[in-house]
Amino acid sequence: MLASIVNTFRNCFKIPELKSRILFTLVVLAICRLAAVIRVPGLDGAALTDYFAKNAAKGGGGLLGMYSMFTGGALEHCAVGALGIMPYISATIIIQLLTAVIPQLSKLAREEGGRPKLIQYGRYLTVVLCLGQGLVMALGWENAASIFPGFQGKLVMYDALWWYRFQTTIILTTGTLLLMWLGEQITDRGIGNGVSLVITIGILARLPQAVQGIRDSFFPAGGTEAQLNLGHAIILVALLAAVIAGVVAVTQAQRKVPVQYAQRAVGRKVYAGGTSYMPLRVNYPGVMPIIFAQAILMFPAQILEFLGRKFGIKFFYEIAAQLHERSFWYLLIYGLMIMFFSYFWVATQFNELQIADDLKKNGGYIPGVRPGQATSGFLHNAMHRITLAGAVFLTIIAVIPILLARSMNIPYAVAQFFGGTSMLIAVGVMLDTMRQMESHLLMRHYDGFLKKGRLKGRF
Repeated sequence: MLASIVNTFRNCFKIPELKSRILFTLVVLAICRLAAVIRVPGLDGAALTDYFAKNAAKGGGGLLGMYSMFTGGALEHCAVGALGIMPYISATIIIQLLTAVIPQLSKLAREEGGRPKLIQYGRYLTVVLCLGQGLVMALGWENAASIFPGFQGKLVMYDALWWYRFQTTIILTTGTLLLMWLGEQITDRGIGNGVSLVITIGILARLPQAVQGIRDSFFPAGGTEAQLNLGHAIILVALLAAVIAGVVAVTQAQRKVPVQYAQRAVGRKVYAGGTSYMPLRVNYPGVMPIIFAQAILMFPAQILEFLGRKFGIKFFYEIAAQLHERSFWYLLIYGLMIMFFSYFWVATQFNELQIADDLKKNGGYIPGVRPGQATSGFLHNAMHRITLAGAVFLTIIAVIPILLARSMNIPYAVAQFFGGTSMLIAVGVMLDTMRQMESHLLMRHYDGFLKKGRLKGRF
């Protein structure tokens, strides 16, 4: 098995076009990593890096923890890429949601040449989001003690604060736009989805920190007693293998709905009928429900703690304690929100009415189901049934890092590689990249990564 994979990677470099695409992708990703270590002028990035290093064991899945993960540690270094690629992702999501609710955008998406216009709108929105978030981040670094609990000293070394704010906002905006452009270059001239690879390389950049954290848990320095033993090691290895296998299986899982096409005549041409299938993905929303749930649950506890501290009301403190990341109520609300956003994403992005209408126009139908409204209802029911399985899977994957940190006292830098958004994004992007590499190999009559030569769903 391992020898076959190694031989497949060798074959990748025997194809000149694929070799150039892989090397181009690696070079561009290296440039992206430079944006995560080159610091913004006028900031004491070393002080913030030292702060994060000392509090690495306490870092959870809160706002700073998740944002630092997506930026690949750029936030910790006060780097030019501290905003990461997330403003572009947020702008794309906003455009997608608006397309589902605004008729003009929905019509534009179906027109020829409409998609490039929507992408352009997303870029404009990215600039607006970057300017706003860049200013907020500049103000946050300016008041570091209020953003980073326990931080001593100051990050800003400028006396002219207004110039610092302007300069930092422009630099951070430029850094994000550079990452966006580099991601698009990977998509066009490299291998894989560029924006997804930029996020993935940032996640994988924290792997050395996770290795050091797990080593300190088993072999602590200073002769102190180890927190984990051999039994824990066996459990962690088995859990990691099970999570990766589950993510791969569910990411590729799909329900194949058979579609029959009748013979039809268009002008003087006669198109023969045939049988095909429509793939309905089990995990249709991907990682989006987890991101939405995390983003919403970040703020209630912080707001309640602020109100309790401001007005001295004990009741607010008690509710904030119940919404702590490792509490039972947090896990319950977190799971329910993931389930809700899974169905919400399917309801807004999966247009069964349009699919049924397109099938009817092209002479296609599902055997045993009447075209039109009946087909739309069938697709609606089928999609909502398989969405339940995908939502349950996402909930389980999302709570695994929290349960590990809670039950085994594992640092969050380690626990995030056992589930959650990190695992889903990394595995999904790797599968997509391998699938594109396989397509190049199969066109040149080389074997792929699997014996049958194809990466496909098994369900």
